[in-house]
Amino acid sequence: MLTFTALPAFNDNYIWLIQDAQRQLCAAVDPGDAQPVLNWLAEHPQWQLTDILVTHYHHDHIGGVSALKEATHARVVGPARETIPSLDLPVDEGASIKLLGHTVQVFAVPGHTLGHLAYFCQAGARQPWLLSGDTLFAGGCGRMFEGTAEQMYSSLSRLAALPDNTLVYCTHEYTLSNLRFAQAVEPNNPDIQKRMTEVRQLREQQQITLPSNLALEKRTNPFLRCEQAPVIQAAEQKNGASLDKSYAVFATLRSWKDTF
Repeated sequence: MLTFTALPAFNDNYIWLIQDAQRQLCAAVDPGDAQPVLNWLAEHPQWQLTDILVTHYHHDHIGGVSALKEATHARVVGPARETIPSLDLPVDEGASIKLLGHTVQVFAVPGHTLGHLAYFCQAGARQPWLLSGDTLFAGGCGRMFEGTAEQMYSSLSRLAALPDNTLVYCTHEYTLSNLRFAQAVEPNNPDIQKRMTEVRQLREQQQITLPSNLALEKRTNPFLRCEQAPVIQAAEQKNGASLDKSYAVFATLRSWKDTF
């Protein structure tokens, strides 16, 4: 059974350390800074870093890759369509990899960047998990730096179609600000109100709000609710005109959030 540890980096990044305790092997996800991982390995000298997974090329996700590889000789897996330092295994849509004895599927999820990947593990009878990078956040989604609204909405819809109990490991502590926006979109959504209370309490205690799960996201994340009447109504009111496509609702929400 794998466990996940969040190693804080920069102001609000998390580097996920995926651990196989039985064999004392681990993998790092999106190490924008090598030092948090090197520090953890120094404190746990019996453990070996076998893999470095990268979702996309932004510096806060790849800045520590080369130093970690040099120190540990871990395999670097990342997007074939982006420039990733020290890349050993370029992967893209439809690929699957072996990670710590588990089969992990690779999804192309363009939008935040054009080559952005997500990694999904069904995990047999255990709880499935998703490494969503900067595509799907707890309560929100990433900005569209390169892709179109249609691409990003398609990517999010694909992730939302995974099993409801899938744990979502994204890479930023944005949950509280995302839920403030969600409340503005759906002020009468009781699930958002309940989640906001819980997240506020966690952050007041300096605790992490992750992982999330897809069932919770589909109840509280406006970017996964673009076909729900209250969300459509809020987007149309913001847009000042009717919106006949779900991705147009999404585009309005994303533009609104950019300046929220």
